[in-house]
Amino acid sequence: MKRIVLINISGADKPGLTSTISSILARYDVSILDIGQSVIHDTLSLGLLVELENEAASSPVLKDILFKAHELEVQVKFSPIDDESYSSWVGGQGKPRHIVTLLARKVTALHIAKVSELVAQYDLNIDKIDRLSGRVALDSFNEHDKACVQLSLRGVLTDPAEVRKDFLTLAGQLGLDIAYQEDNIYRRNRRLVCFDMDSTLIEAEVIDELAYAAGVGEQVAEITERAMQGELDFTESFAARLALLEGLDETVLEGVAERLPITEGAERLINTMRALGYKTAILSGGFTYFGRYLQRKLGIDYVYANELEIHNGKVTGKVSGTVVDGQRKADLLQELAQREQLSLQQVIAVGDGANDLPMLSIAGLGVAFRAKQIVKESARHSISTLGLDGVLYLLGLSDREIKSLDS
Repeated sequence: MKRIVLINISGADKPGLTSTISSILARYDVSILDIGQSVIHDTLSLGLLVELENEAASSPVLKDILFKAHELEVQVKFSPIDDESYSSWVGGQGKPRHIVTLLARKVTALHIAKVSELVAQYDLNIDKIDRLSGRVALDSFNEHDKACVQLSLRGVLTDPAEVRKDFLTLAGQLGLDIAYQEDNIYRRNRRLVCFDMDSTLIEAEVIDELAYAAGVGEQVAEITERAMQGELDFTESFAARLALLEGLDETVLEGVAERLPITEGAERLINTMRALGYKTAILSGGFTYFGRYLQRKLGIDYVYANELEIHNGKVTGKVSGTVVDGQRKADLLQELAQREQLSLQQVIAVGDGANDLPMLSIAGLGVAFRAKQIVKESARHSISTLGLDGVLYLLGLSDREIKSLDS
């Protein structure tokens, strides 16, 4: 009668250890049903689920492994697996897969404990935990450090929206970001990313900067904030703010553009995506003058925004053509996807305001970035603790992989 045994080996990692153990199994023509290995801080954990012919035949192979483990100064444990347990394991292979990503400046034991506790409440199994962020020296912590841990889960969820809501609540309590995604073929197969501009690619609202230059800063800023919170219709509020800019000298625009602060992580994100073959776009309710400035600076492929009307060197307080509001952004995203021959599942959208929600809702990966609370609650994913390059972690990319693209 065949026998199934789980072999666990742990100890100091050393070259050739896995080869040595598997060679012993090969001499006895052993079938490997499952295998997993990880190394944390030079400590190896190797697991092999093997099928042996019978108890009598299994004794020599297990004895050889035991002797070799002693020689290699590692620990070995043999655990027999009964037929029921094995059948249950096989039956679990068809269960849906999920990814939960923790993003913070520093991940703590409390973060892991609370997230895994919530995972258990939904009866999900943790198959694997990976650190995607790079190694950080103890004496080099700073405000721009990044920490990311990814959990690979298995199990059936009846209401994914409820799970996202619970993770968002927990994230707020713990002061980190938690992203839940279905683990599917699209996760690493996105090919287009569409950005809002103001307060997303740049850490400013351009219309506010122009307003301060025109001496109407406080009035415009108040309207902008109410619009981003979703309290005012975007198109109407946009027209009201624009009207206050009438008479502003055209020469002011260049100075404002040169002072625009690029958001943390934006250049790293765009450079990485370009290296991976992504197309990038700015879909903004702001102005094309500044969108094109960023296009040249960051290497953006497409820019769609509002054309600021200028007459005799002065801003008229109007724009030419169709206003780029929330619905227009969503329409443009779909048009770009069709142009690039992509499904919407292959598109990423990133924005911070209520007018970004239409495009965030139709993109395969919609991310509310440092967004207002109403936007975070409505979007499927949000990043508030890290820079824009935190989006790369949601794609499952590690710092090691990202760095390799630069070499």
